[in-house]
Amino acid sequence: MLEIKNLKASINNKDILKGLNISIKPGELHAIMGPNGSGKSTLANVLSGKEGYKITGELKYQGKNLEEIPIDERAQQGIFLAFQYPTEIPGVNTSNFLRTSLNKVRKSQGKEELDALSFIKMIKDKSKELGMDEKMLSRQLNVGFSGGEKKKNEILQMKILDPNLIILDETDSGLDIDALKIVADGVNSSRNHKKSFLVITHYQRLLNFINPDHVHVLSDGKIVKSGTMKLAEDLERSGYKGIN
Repeated sequence: MLEIKNLKASINNKDILKGLNISIKPGELHAIMGPNGSGKSTLANVLSGKEGYKITGELKYQGKNLEEIPIDERAQQGIFLAFQYPTEIPGVNTSNFLRTSLNKVRKSQGKEELDALSFIKMIKDKSKELGMDEKMLSRQLNVGFSGGEKKKNEILQMKILDPNLIILDETDSGLDIDALKIVADGVNSSRNHKKSFLVITHYQRLLNFINPDHVHVLSDGKIVKSGTMKLAEDLERSGYKGIN
């Protein structure tokens, strides 16, 4: 699904990723943990196509060079990225945004667009699953949303768009335990043998609820250690000191 080999990324002549390697197969959930400044946000930025980075190495999604897939087409090809700080878009209705996004994906897949009534039923069912207030759907996208509401809205987008590769960048940041469980339930209910997940996080607490297949430690721009959930538990006890 996602193959990263010897990925190096720099910005303003500063090397941040220094030879990162990871392979994520369909059906797998990988977690990347690391201290501040290890390169986690840069990895998410590179995968999302954010400009300004000088990149070398191999970055492939379903056998295609990810860098050659235009940013606005990545969602249509099944890539979803939930950011740590979701963007507020004044003047754009949340429900309309989600319907437009879904129909772009459906059109790219050769499917008919979803009519308004069918979409309303879908979005109400999905929002109910996530414990979201339906009033959020008529509000401007992320405008005035609390941190937890923004994260729930990201998970709602994920459920509606039904992507193949889901990248969650510090989605657990700033969530209380109830919101954290809702996000985890959204992830767990979406897992199957076709979907792949990459969860980027600083802490273990989200991982307690989603039980990743593989846990990796990112330090100084490289994966320095890989293991199972036990590795995350060890890091929670002892911290990142001494990991290299």
